Amino acid sequence: MDSPIAKVAPFLKWAGGKRWLVGKYGFVFPESFDRYFEPFLGGGAVFFYLSPDRAMLSDINDELINCYKSLRSDWQPVYKKLKIHQKKHSDDYYYRVRGVNCRSDSSSAARMLYLNRTCFNGLYRVNLKGKFNVPKGTKSLVLLPNESFDDISNRLSQSEISCRGFEESIREADENDFIYSDPPYTVRHNLNNFIKYNESLFSWSDQVALADSLRTASLRGVKILASNADHESIREIYSDFGIWNIYRVSRKSNLASAVEHRGDTTELLISNYKIKGLEQSKRTEVLQLASSTKSFVSLRSSNTNHF
Repeated sequence: MDSPIAKVAPFLKWAGGKRWLVGKYGFVFPESFDRYFEPFLGGGAVFFYLSPDRAMLSDINDELINCYKSLRSDWQPVYKKLKIHQKKHSDDYYYRVRGVNCRSDSSSAARMLYLNRTCFNGLYRVNLKGKFNVPKGTKSLVLLPNESFDDISNRLSQSEISCRGFEESIREADENDFIYSDPPYTVRHNLNNFIKYNESLFSWSDQVALADSLRTASLRGVKILASNADHESIREIYSDFGIWNIYRVSRKSNLASAVEHRGDTTELLISNYKIKGLEQSKRTEVLQLASSTKSFVSLRSSNTNHF
């Protein structure tokens, strides 16, 4: 008999990651489904939390996808290179590694993990030439205590991992599959710097196309949960279809550079199924908000640390 695959934590820190969501709102996901789809993989917090038997994981970030594939197929060369990065880590070494073009998949995966764990706030940002340009942060731990790359590899072994756009991924989902969608939070007509940065990666027209793709998938019988910005423009593109339940959830934001500027913020959860027991949860404060088409449920967690 095969031994059960261990449940593992995400190995990447990712801006907009959903560790806070699975930690405090783990009940929002469907109890059963066939295949799991995550077309905006990022740090994969929801995937690792749900630990599905079958998963279709994808993202347009080829360096990110290479990291996942390398750990799935052969994690030991990656681990050996991480030990070298840990030993040599310094200010000068960080910037030398940041400027390197790797020749092998394992070297590229180790480079990404090293930079992710030692850069400022775990951000992934590239310049106009596609070069990673996040400055060094304050953390120096490259190899984390109690982390098992063997367990990570085993968890990923039952997943199909691909570098592709969200529309191609969503088209593959069939009846009783489950899609969790967590795109960059681009909204219409917003001058926030983070949104402007996202705009170069994921435009407002992409948001509209995503809403249409998810609607089409819902009509095929796919179960869907989407995270998105708490903004009227997002509500509009989902409320018109008449098939969505929209909830507002509160969390702490860690994206500001100064700790004193980090405060409470809200996001939307959008599902095509009712979330059982939501109002009865002792961990949330539920407020009914009037809307022309829907009731928006506001959830305020007692402890909503981001990441």
